[in-house]
Amino acid sequence: MSSEISFASVFADAGTDYEKLREISDDLVPFGKHAGIEITEVGPDRAVAEIPGEPHQANHLGTVHAGALFLAADIAGAAAFVGAAAPVLSKVDILVLRNAGASFRKPATGRIRAIATVDEREMRRILAADGTRRFDLDGKAQLFDANDVLVAKFTFEYVCTMV
Repeated sequence: MSSEISFASVFADAGTDYEKLREISDDLVPFGKHAGIEITEVGPDRAVAEIPGEPHQANHLGTVHAGALFLAADIAGAAAFVGAAAPVLSKVDILVLRNAGASFRKPATGRIRAIATVDEREMRRILAADGTRRFDLDGKAQLFDANDVLVAKFTFEYVCTMV
């Protein structure tokens, strides 16, 4: 997002309507749509994004491509922030990813669910903020296949600015 388009303007009419937040978040990243990633849940505690496991999302081994796994985790992580920050989204200017880590545990095949959360303690500071401030925020995502087998873990370091 540029400074011309803030979280506040994008989510202005959603309030704490988590289904509306899910719909807006799902449409916010054109590359996610292009890649076939869908946000299926946004709530105050977590968000879920899914990879349907289509052939165009596979690598040369026939498993889900690592880039698709990262994209789903990244999108779920940002959506987890949206859900957790819902009461103060009107004061959020930007959220950007500064750093990420990945651990690929098992071959990912078929439909994959990325379940993401943000650090509760850090989120409490953001929710209580007043005035212009910058925050560091950690998040994580765990990715599971259709049999609920953990296939990957991601960690995220975000920067959030409030106005």
